[in-house]
Amino acid sequence: MSHQVDQAADTEETVYEEYIMGVRVVELTDGEDTRYRFEAPDHCGKTFEDPEVATLYAAVYFDVNGFVEADTGERGVPPAIVSAGRDTMAAYMRTLPGADTEWLSCYFAERPEKIRRLLRNVRARAEKIQRKAVEQGIEDDPDESAAEG
Repeated sequence: MSHQVDQAADTEETVYEEYIMGVRVVELTDGEDTRYRFEAPDHCGKTFEDPEVATLYAAVYFDVNGFVEADTGERGVPPAIVSAGRDTMAAYMRTLPGADTEWLSCYFAERPEKIRRLLRNVRARAEKIQRKAVEQGIEDDPDESAAEG
């Protein structure tokens, strides 16, 4: 687990979750305030209040093989997500401010249980994509790399 302190802002950074391909969620602690920043190569990064939302965002990122949010506006949706299917769209929308499970339930006209299942589907696909990349030797397992270091 990485641990560093940004002296300029007294912000402590700790890797919360590390994935393949240089993707990670970093926990940022500044006094009593804790946030979670998604980081990936060629991505501007995005910060969340809730670690579950940050890791869901990472799952969406893997589910669509990466995406760019530039020029989508505050509530816009990247084209890669729109074309990926209903569960991916629901998972992405869940990462937007104010879009909790109840809101998604109303938006998609589905029961909250169905929304939770859609979100689990995206997480499961993302894990499968990462596992296959490691099995095929495309990428190193970040868990094994951390254990060696």
